[in-house]
Amino acid sequence: MLRSALLPLILLAACTTPKPPAPASSSMPPASAIAPPYAPFAVSKWEMLPDWQTVDLQPTWGAFTQSCNALKNKPSWQIICARANELTQPDNNSLRAFFEQGFTPYQVYNPDGSSQGLITGYYEPKLYGSRVKTARFRYPLYGPPDDLLTIDLSELYPQLKDLRLRGRLQGNRVVPYYNRGEIDNGKAPLQGRELFWVDNAVDLFFLQIQGSGRIELPDGTLVKVGYAEQNGHPYNSIGKKLVDMGAFKLEESSMQNIKLWAEKNPDKLLGLLEQNPSYVFFRELPNTLPAPLGALGVPLTNEYSLAVDTRTIPLGAPVFLSTTYPNTAAPLNRLMLAQDTGGAIKGAVRGDFFWGFGEQAGTQAGRMKQSGQMWVLFPKGAEPVLRP
Repeated sequence: MLRSALLPLILLAACTTPKPPAPASSSMPPASAIAPPYAPFAVSKWEMLPDWQTVDLQPTWGAFTQSCNALKNKPSWQIICARANELTQPDNNSLRAFFEQGFTPYQVYNPDGSSQGLITGYYEPKLYGSRVKTARFRYPLYGPPDDLLTIDLSELYPQLKDLRLRGRLQGNRVVPYYNRGEIDNGKAPLQGRELFWVDNAVDLFFLQIQGSGRIELPDGTLVKVGYAEQNGHPYNSIGKKLVDMGAFKLEESSMQNIKLWAEKNPDKLLGLLEQNPSYVFFRELPNTLPAPLGALGVPLTNEYSLAVDTRTIPLGAPVFLSTTYPNTAAPLNRLMLAQDTGGAIKGAVRGDFFWGFGEQAGTQAGRMKQSGQMWVLFPKGAEPVLRP
């Protein structure tokens, strides 16, 4: 009975935004389960990683130690993180030796056998807002609603281990939670859940896509906000909707062009935003955090943290990314860390590159839509089980 009643909602929840960051002390599967069985990997060689001998590993090291803060007590990572803790002021040569001696590189492949995938970018935006509603600040940024149910069914359905069921009670039935249009039109009971009010509806929309940001208050104070929950509806790209409407060509689709369209078409904006039924709720974060928290539960590192699809790539793992800089053919090859997830990040060879905070980071993130290849580094002794 439970299965049949919840199946439509389970399917609805299949394309949700990431879970809130997992605590660093959470339990870890055994070494053989660090990656899904029959994962789309092929064992590789270090010389196959473009520019491996010359890439700068110093910035990577800071991101790697952040991953170890979350993984160091988990069986598959204890030894490698203990070795990392023994390195003091390592240079590039010693770091390269550390990775080569402790990890095995595996190239990632798509189900069709191809090795190229989509690499996009995200960042931490800055918004202008207030803790109270005013004539200028009139768009609410909500905390999680009291009536939102978040249900983990992984114990009953192991195949749903990466998904969470979200909905609300209607009588004795669980039904989908309110979509974006219903929330914006006041149908959800969100009075009193306003954390802040901001001055721009499009900026608020993109804050929900990015998952974290900073808000400048009228007195100049900056406060940080991060992802807390999501309404369970799938993410739909409004950029694709605008391409379908003929607003611009596919290759011109970017955050910047979407904002320009919104400025020119304020009367059509609400209808466009409602084409994406997904809605994100936030929490205020301590200002002492150096950067947003990713799904791994550690602060992200500018240009060295990557959002991935955890159905293929385990959180915390080093990932060698070979792609190009936004809107160029200039190579961008570096060792990054899989420290985040995202509602639109679906697929094996699929990554979202974290550019950092501010306008310049937003420009790079908004333009990034590159082709790329990926290699996952697995600790020796915890390699994935491959298809025979």
